Amino acid sequence: MPALLRYQTALLVRSQRWLPPVILYAVFLAVGVQGGQPVLESLAYAAGVLLPVAAWLVRICVTNEPPAARSCSAAAAGPGRAHLASLLAAFLASAALGGVATLVVTAVSDAVSTNARVPVPRLPAGAAGLLAMLVCASLGTALGALANRPLLRSAGRAVPAMLLGSLLLLVTTGSPAKSALTALTTGSREGTVPLPLGATAGALAVAAGAVWAACALCSRRG
Repeated sequence: MPALLRYQTALLVRSQRWLPPVILYAVFLAVGVQGGQPVLESLAYAAGVLLPVAAWLVRICVTNEPPAARSCSAAAAGPGRAHLASLLAAFLASAALGGVATLVVTAVSDAVSTNARVPVPRLPAGAAGLLAMLVCASLGTALGALANRPLLRSAGRAVPAMLLGSLLLLVTTGSPAKSALTALTTGSREGTVPLPLGATAGALAVAAGAVWAACALCSRRG
């Protein structure tokens, strides 16, 4: 697995297909996060935007290899393990992107509540934002795993499925993403720093199940 993961990561970096989602994410942050805004609200916004970006990175990773190279990887390590490496590479890339965004947003935002009357500790706020980023990166990875090969091979189906799935994960009651973002915005209004540990555990469980299902199906379909 380490060798497969290094291979998939190098493939992602060298392909430069990561540039569009990363640039788009940076643009959304530049537009939606301004200096002087409450830190928890800014972190909630940055985490929410990360979810569809994570799903996009999954699509890049699972479609990066030419068919011949994919067949060689599957023959050497098994199709399930080869597919798992591509999903892990996408997850690590989105988690790293979320980590960088957390540092930037926490640094430029004001450590105050929504009404600017209650101080909000910057370090705990950054930790809460990092957990929210992990939630959205995990769910984005889960969505990408279920909305691309081997389940959906056509781009005409995969892309709309990712867009609709991202929207539903962000607005549906009971979704770990909605729970984590709501906790941050509520904490910003009240001047408290929540740690969305339950949402994080739920998101990781959902991601593990989706990745397992995709890899198991990939072992059957190839």
